[in-house]
Amino acid sequence: MPKKKKTTMSDEELKDMLGRAAELALSKKAEGVIALDLRGLTTSCDYFMICHGNSDVQVGAIAEAITRGLRDDGDRVWHVEGAEARQWILLDYVDIVIHVFDRERRDYYQLERLWGDAPVETYEDAEPPAGE
Repeated sequence: MPKKKKTTMSDEELKDMLGRAAELALSKKAEGVIALDLRGLTTSCDYFMICHGNSDVQVGAIAEAITRGLRDDGDRVWHVEGAEARQWILLDYVDIVIHVFDRERRDYYQLERLWGDAPVETYEDAEPPAGE
């Protein structure tokens, strides 16, 4: 695998990409969609985006929607892990690392607590489901 290098994306471009990734995750009914701002806490990446689905099929669909949607926008994933098991899929976009969990693994690993000092942004579906 080639050495990972930071990109030259501006902060605005990174936030736009995070917002787009969150929108794509929410389009597949992802839950608990958040972004952790890791700048100043680690040099491995600038942001983690974390979300979860309620089944292995949904976890795969969320990850696939993000990968395809961002690719269509011109952002290609650098590395993917966990796609076959569909319990915790990691999508590495160098400056942004996206974690798509099943609920059980998210509860177990609690990445939000591990990076408890990081500022958090929460993404929610703009339109409530029909009937609410």
